[in-house]
Amino acid sequence: MTGIIDAHHHIWRRADLPWLTGPMQPRIFGPYEPIRRDYPIEEYLADIEGSGVTRSVYVQANWAPERALDEAAWVQATADEHGWPRAIVAYADLTAPDVRPQLDRLAGLPLVRGIRQQMHWHENEMYRFASRPDLSADPVVQQNVRHLAAYGWSFDLQVFAPQMAHAAELALACPKVTFVLQHAGMLEDLSDAGRAAWRHGMARLAAYPNVVSKLSGLGTFIHRNDPAHIAWIVDETLALFGPVRCLFGSNFPIEKLWTGYRELISAFEAAIDRHGPAAREAVFHDTAARLYKV
Repeated sequence: MTGIIDAHHHIWRRADLPWLTGPMQPRIFGPYEPIRRDYPIEEYLADIEGSGVTRSVYVQANWAPERALDEAAWVQATADEHGWPRAIVAYADLTAPDVRPQLDRLAGLPLVRGIRQQMHWHENEMYRFASRPDLSADPVVQQNVRHLAAYGWSFDLQVFAPQMAHAAELALACPKVTFVLQHAGMLEDLSDAGRAAWRHGMARLAAYPNVVSKLSGLGTFIHRNDPAHIAWIVDETLALFGPVRCLFGSNFPIEKLWTGYRELISAFEAAIDRHGPAAREAVFHDTAARLYKV
């Protein structure tokens, strides 16, 4: 098999991240004292050693919004020195009247391949990130996302199941932009009703060919590496999107709170390999290679 591409990981310097400095801020992944520190590329490379990962994609880690360019430039400089990561998903404020000046500045960095602005909102304040639940239905946001097509960039979409109807409207409004659904739709309600609502929303998004699903962050709400849980989400997601519209991401170092990298890869391999070698090649390599041009 071609080497694995990790399509979602972070590196960081603690001093640059508001949520890692000052008072502890509640996060959806629970207590995070062990990662309130620098997580440099050298540690990431040590974590992935022996895993089969040969390339990776950095996804923005929420530096202060006004420092979005600084974040991407630091990651670019890291890649220039180490050869890792191979692509950057940067931050831009899509609620700005016109996002293009921000995109123009980011376009000066050769590894930028996409944008993420987290839109997930939840009634539980600890799970809430966006200012309101319907950002993806905002005409200004939709116009700004449409602009990504001119740069050849994707949009990493992060929403909960109740937001997926609006997210589908965004995908419809921006047919030339590829949407990468973060963490396979962030299943957080594991009741029968919660799973059904998630599956309904996922099917709605899967109806649009410009939406793909990233199989990442599946331990976010259970705070453990659970192979059975991963297998269930993988099975459901592959059935809806098909392997050629799915890709793997580790979400390290967040998942490092409860598991090692090799153990995480093993759980995903067990889940995906049951779908055959073509599915494995697509999820672990081809979709990310095509989408992020790595």
